[in-house]
Amino acid sequence: DRMERLTADVMAVHLKLPSVEPFLFLAGQYVDILLADGRRRSFSIASPPSAGSPLELHVRHVPGGHFTSFVFDRLKERSLLRLEGPLGGFFLREEESEPIVMVGGGTGLAPLNAMIEEGRHQGLDRPIHLYWGVRSERDLYATSRIAEWQADLPGFRFTPVLSEPGQDWSGRTGWVHEAVLEDYPDLSGIAVYASGPPPMITAVQAEFPPRGLHPDRLHFDSFEFAPDTAGLASDA
Repeated sequence: DRMERLTADVMAVHLKLPSVEPFLFLAGQYVDILLADGRRRSFSIASPPSAGSPLELHVRHVPGGHFTSFVFDRLKERSLLRLEGPLGGFFLREEESEPIVMVGGGTGLAPLNAMIEEGRHQGLDRPIHLYWGVRSERDLYATSRIAEWQADLPGFRFTPVLSEPGQDWSGRTGWVHEAVLEDYPDLSGIAVYASGPPPMITAVQAEFPPRGLHPDRLHFDSFEFAPDTAGLASDA
């Protein structure tokens, strides 16, 4: 329906859905976009279910990525795209009561964005501490939205972590999962929702359970940014 450039290499794509039947999904799930050659690309839905249509996707431009280059260079507003979904088992568990630590890497913020927006809509009262890891300050494409969460959600905290900070950055630096471990040496009694590139997810899987995180309280989505397979590769 429309596109909005969030940073130099991240585009918000707003997909207007057919009004024939409602599209029901859980915050955190994703859709597959079906390409003409039979290939498919997976993208998490960044907008909450309560917002309805259009769906918001965050697409990062990957050099050599066939579909992401198409989105940035040739996709026109009002173009028709074929979708399949909703897909995936990454969504906020209502049976949990623990405080939530969210770990996002790059456009891995998208499904976490949907969860927080839906939680705000439904009056979620669990504390949420969002860690968002990006390269540089200009990659923090959702700062105004995050400021709204900080104002509206009493238990919400936000920690941005930059891996390639500029000289004027005074916040946290390094890898986002390491920042979490510095702040939470004991993860027992915490629920973790992690979404980002495979190396980040692998590190979370390896390093968080030994710090007391219960396996049933680790939920994650792994984003694969290999050339020509941009999007979400697997979920658990």
